[in-house]
Amino acid sequence: MSELKMLTENELVEVEQLHLYSDFLEREVQIDLYLPVKRSESIHYSLLLINDGQDLPKMPFEKILADLQGQIEPLIAVGIYCGVDRKMEYGTAYAADFEGRGARAGLYSKFIFDELLPFLRKHLSIASFKDKSFAGFSLGALSALDIIWNHPNQFNKVGVFSGSLWWRRKAYDNGYDDEMDRLMHLQIRKADFYPWLKFFLQCGELDEKADRNNNGIIDSIDDTLDLIVELKAKGYTDEHIQYYLMAEGKHDVPTWGEAFPTFLKWAFKSEE
Repeated sequence: MSELKMLTENELVEVEQLHLYSDFLEREVQIDLYLPVKRSESIHYSLLLINDGQDLPKMPFEKILADLQGQIEPLIAVGIYCGVDRKMEYGTAYAADFEGRGARAGLYSKFIFDELLPFLRKHLSIASFKDKSFAGFSLGALSALDIIWNHPNQFNKVGVFSGSLWWRRKAYDNGYDDEMDRLMHLQIRKADFYPWLKFFLQCGELDEKADRNNNGIIDSIDDTLDLIVELKAKGYTDEHIQYYLMAEGKHDVPTWGEAFPTFLKWAFKSEE
């Protein structure tokens, strides 16, 4: 079911590469495990799943974790590499977008719960984790948010970096309306309140140039701020939501790598 290969190791963090075949996705999924070198059975580790795991070595994520040792709780992170069908596997599981993208998002969710998580528990010999969180970049961020929102009893926190929150069921030239057609916003509006969930929402002022309503604010920021409005209308407060706007932030890996320590310290701040 897997092939194990040691990639890198420093004094604090080691990275293992595994290949897991998914019956749901009908493909081999590469995953990188970021593990404390000195693990202990007495420690109750938190788990962080990360979409677009192929971007993590470019940061490099291993060094980010090593530099934060002692500042964050004991953590195991899993970088899940996307497949060639990324735009079909990532998205919102309950509905594809107006171009049919995201049609396999439900299968991706099944992969996470029915294949990946059981495999990780067995491979790591960990029956349960202290808590579970999910993060991602761009379309992978939308996927992470969609998965935690639709499985609130499984997760505690989500990290959304330059999230594709524009994901919509109508084209802009086909009667599109902000209030009715953004799929993630609709899900939040129609669902229950899950008070234990927390949301880290990062945007960069240079994420894009599009400004569909000509209000002088790029769409990625508008969509994120509107999502916060939906969350607060549902009952979430500033204690649940961390909005992180980066003045020079772009839609790229260096920006997300710069933002990731802020997320990790927010999500897994050590209580010691």
